Amino acid sequence: MRRRNWKKVSPRSLRHAMELCKDHAREVHNRSVERIAEVMGLSDHFTLYKYFQTSRMPAVLIPAFEAACGIDFVSRWLATRGGRLVIEVPTGRALKETDIPDLQQTLLDTVNSLMRFYRGDTEADETIADVSRGIQDLAWHRGNVQQHQQPQLELGDRSDD
Repeated sequence: MRRRNWKKVSPRSLRHAMELCKDHAREVHNRSVERIAEVMGLSDHFTLYKYFQTSRMPAVLIPAFEAACGIDFVSRWLATRGGRLVIEVPTGRALKETDIPDLQQTLLDTVNSLMRFYRGDTEADETIADVSRGIQDLAWHRGNVQQHQQPQLELGDRSDD
């Protein structure tokens, strides 16, 4: 089975965002729903199933749920639903050799999605998710270039060889 590219996945609804978090926990961290509930501090994992079914998780539990799953799809969906653009905080790190080709592929996917939408071949929600992903990637690179001029200090135990 082919592994999912989690950087390119965008939730379409709150329920989808919760399911994506659960799937990420299972695929990447090998965590079951029971384990997610345990890490969150819930006394019963059936409560978590109820949240999935109704798409009604108390807001105070969202950070714990995302931490247990290792990804923040619910927070991203809530922000984008409110008309906000979400990007990771750039650190000014040096690029990996795959960063620019990945950006090019994302932008190509964005343009293709727009063309399919205007032809009537795709839904608006999917197109919006693709366009948002392209904008977010560009915004991250913009911030990374800004941070590169004044990189943050690396704190912690780092041995000089």
